[in-house]
Amino acid sequence: MHPSRRPTLIHLAALAACAGLALGARAQTAAPGQPASDPPQEVGSNVLSPVVVTGSRINARGFTQPTPTTRIDAVDMEKAAKPNLFNALAELPALQGSTGRTTSTNSTSSGIQGLSSLSLRGLTPIRTLTLIDGQRVIGANVTGVTDVSQFPQLLIKQVDVVTGGASASYGSDAVGGVVNFVTDKRFTGFKANVEAGETNYHDDRNHTLQAAWGGGFLDGRAHLTASVEYSREGGVPSPRFGGAGANGRTWFKNPAFQVRPIGQTNDGKPQYIPIENAQQFQYAKYGLITNGPLQGTAFGKDGVPFKFVYGSNGVPTGTGAVTGCITPFCVGGDLSGTVGGGTTLGMNMTRQVAYTRGSLELTPDHEVFFTFNYGRVDSRFTPNPGAFKNDNLTIQCDNPFVPASIQAACATNGITSFKFGTSNANFPKDIEVNPVRTQARLVLGANGRFDAFGKDWTYDAYATHGQNTIDINVANMSLNSRYNAAIDAVRLADGRIVCRNPVAAASGCVPLNVIGDVPADPAAMSYIEPANGPHQHSRQRQSVASFSVNGEPFSLWAGPVAMAFGAEARREQYYVTGDPYGNGVSADSPNTPEYPADPLLNTAIGNNWYAGNYHNARGSYHVKEGFLEFNVPLFKGTPLGEANLNVAGRHTSYSTSGGVDSWKLGSTWKTGVDGLRLRAVTSRDVRAPNLSELYAAPLVVNNTVNYQGSTVTIQQRTIGNTNLRPETARNSTFGVVLTQPSWAPGFSASVDYFDIKVKGVISTLTPQQEVDLCVAGNQEICAAMDLTSATKYVTVQAFNLASMRNKGFDLEGVYRFDLGGAGLPGKLTLRALATRTISFLIDSGVVGTIPTEAAGVNVANVPNAGSTPRWKGQFSQSWDTDKFNLTLAQRWISDGVYSNEYIECQSNCAVSTAIHPTIANNQMKGAFYWDLGGSYKYSKNLTLYFKIDNLTNVDPVAAPQTGTGYGINPFLYDVLGRQYRMGARLLF
Repeated sequence: MHPSRRPTLIHLAALAACAGLALGARAQTAAPGQPASDPPQEVGSNVLSPVVVTGSRINARGFTQPTPTTRIDAVDMEKAAKPNLFNALAELPALQGSTGRTTSTNSTSSGIQGLSSLSLRGLTPIRTLTLIDGQRVIGANVTGVTDVSQFPQLLIKQVDVVTGGASASYGSDAVGGVVNFVTDKRFTGFKANVEAGETNYHDDRNHTLQAAWGGGFLDGRAHLTASVEYSREGGVPSPRFGGAGANGRTWFKNPAFQVRPIGQTNDGKPQYIPIENAQQFQYAKYGLITNGPLQGTAFGKDGVPFKFVYGSNGVPTGTGAVTGCITPFCVGGDLSGTVGGGTTLGMNMTRQVAYTRGSLELTPDHEVFFTFNYGRVDSRFTPNPGAFKNDNLTIQCDNPFVPASIQAACATNGITSFKFGTSNANFPKDIEVNPVRTQARLVLGANGRFDAFGKDWTYDAYATHGQNTIDINVANMSLNSRYNAAIDAVRLADGRIVCRNPVAAASGCVPLNVIGDVPADPAAMSYIEPANGPHQHSRQRQSVASFSVNGEPFSLWAGPVAMAFGAEARREQYYVTGDPYGNGVSADSPNTPEYPADPLLNTAIGNNWYAGNYHNARGSYHVKEGFLEFNVPLFKGTPLGEANLNVAGRHTSYSTSGGVDSWKLGSTWKTGVDGLRLRAVTSRDVRAPNLSELYAAPLVVNNTVNYQGSTVTIQQRTIGNTNLRPETARNSTFGVVLTQPSWAPGFSASVDYFDIKVKGVISTLTPQQEVDLCVAGNQEICAAMDLTSATKYVTVQAFNLASMRNKGFDLEGVYRFDLGGAGLPGKLTLRALATRTISFLIDSGVVGTIPTEAAGVNVANVPNAGSTPRWKGQFSQSWDTDKFNLTLAQRWISDGVYSNEYIECQSNCAVSTAIHPTIANNQMKGAFYWDLGGSYKYSKNLTLYFKIDNLTNVDPVAAPQTGTGYGINPFLYDVLGRQYRMGARLLF
């Protein structure tokens, strides 16, 4: 089965089996999108246990919040049978753009590699607040987003996904919503999980070991729970060069866009042409002469020259161009040196987590508790094989490594050097990036109840301190200046071959032969790739103190008014240290024995590595805030049914940007119609600038801009911007809920429309974009540059310029019924969940641009795009008995486009423009996946289970790029193929 085919009849039958898209996902007696209205108290506790209502701080019994919330319980997690709970959550339709171990594997310096972070609505993880038991968690990189892989997972009893703004309840970052992991605080007994699996290609072998214990002491007044977890997902090794695909994956075809110069599009032909078997003609596997009279000469075994086979029947022109090809791509030809397919598909990831919680009832009404969590996540991957040099090398003809025949040809043609490009495939080892994140988090708290003013009140207070230490080590990385010196060799009179540059030779340079398939000299490789490669050490710290009170201070005509109020103080800080070769020498990063001084290296600004140039930075801010929330019953027990009004407000004071307010106003109406409920909520939400945006690592490089018709040389000064203001959002939702009407017992469904408008979005511009905005009259941007003094500069930093608007609707539902009428045991549950993104407009605020439409863009080729398809759906059919379970599930991504701004045409095309380019084919197919899982209760203590994901082994859809991308979009598509897992669960 291939994902490019539209859903077949069997697909449509599966959708029909789920009650035709109107049904949604949750399996509880509560309505979809709503938490159970009256969950039981935790066994063994005399303290009033909080009612978990993640989208609100009201915990009154019977309270129904207006904000849509999807709940995933322990049974759902077990059926997903994933080595990492993150992977199960990321499949939910509302979660779009989440990062995991299959994303950012082509990146060395992004800082998000191996980071499992959740994103709602495609608004990126920085606008989704992820909590544990309603508490903030220390971020796992400088943007402040958390790493779900560091969370304890075996003791998670439910995950609540709030698909609406929640800043008034929980504070900054909850623009897209909240994901709250709720632990089983009163677990008693012992349980364990053992799991193993691999893909259809016998790679990404994984195994998971988890164990948890809980018990009571002191006649049930004290309770202790603890868990340990270890899992390893082995990853998919790089197949290196040629785009062959790893371990027999045949789907990779080197997709790319050929892009014609915009000035040539007056011929009626499109500017963009999607192609497969793209050949970058500016380098070859073991070297290619890319310009001059010898252009088209490649080198093979032992450096023997041969005529390079260009695709598209191309012929080199001697000017660097190739007839029949569009820079930098031909189609077909010699593809042995292509590098796009050599990116790791899935990282090798190891998780180690330990968690414990202890509580003690001081009195029947007051409890103190602590939790401690340790999580370490170790990832490894290859961003690209070799270290390709794209037509940017100069080889002297007298270089002794140049074959004699080429030296003679140089003389014949009267040249002394030639341009050269290579994949550097003779490098013995590929680049390996190894991010390691280690979290330690301690929480001390108390909760309970008390009487005041004749009313019963509950309180919850906690203080937490967390630290995340992040080390990114990169191996087998070359230093640019040493590489350039090593390949420029000369033969001395005594026959010795040395580096031509005397300064380099005096500082230890060893010549390196990169012409042809020849073994690399280990000494030369040690010189250009020192053992101590790029390194970044970061430390994030977070301290929080929070206090909240809940109660019902008075009653109105329709019942008691519930109130919650509280305050919170938080401090965030970080520092980052890069190695001296990447950062440059400073007081914070002096030369060390591991990174000795080298006259070839730039000691002022660093940036010496081929990739992975990390820079020093540090910063901190603190926050003080208070909130107040009411739930007011409007009417009850009337022919109109019952309704409530939920209103909340929060004032937040940031040390960097001052005060900002967020609020929420919502209502639910349980109508007089059997099972029918309406809900609506609108809110003002905020996201404060994170530490990276406020205190980005300073860096100064030279650049040029066009100003008043002239090219001006400037200093490009990259810094953070402490004047950034919080982003503000208006989040509105209206929904209809049908909960088990008498005419359809076991059936529940909901439809919710959402509209999210975000203003003042923080984004970074290029120097030229800043100059254009200044010329257009933006005084804030003008203050960041000086183009008239002797020292001209443009400060590149983030500004509150962009805006976003995302609107659509969610469909959720469940239908459960007994199979006794069919003579079968147990129950059948049909579920479905789908998100329809109507529009996702992104306005950069840059002069000369228009808002871009990201909805339905299935290729990740622009910021924020590539993660919000028009439709994303998840469906399942589950047969459950006391002895076994069998679940068939489907995941669906609708067809999309490469860009909504492209104009599709094959002939008679209008002249292409920067805003609306023309393209030959703007269609990108979606995908439909089948999953199968089941379990068998062997005994009361032992359950065996299996899971097969991507049952029909659907290949990922090609995602063309304009450069050296790896041609897939892992934010949307399954890139690993069919996966098998089996395991056993113990419970005592």
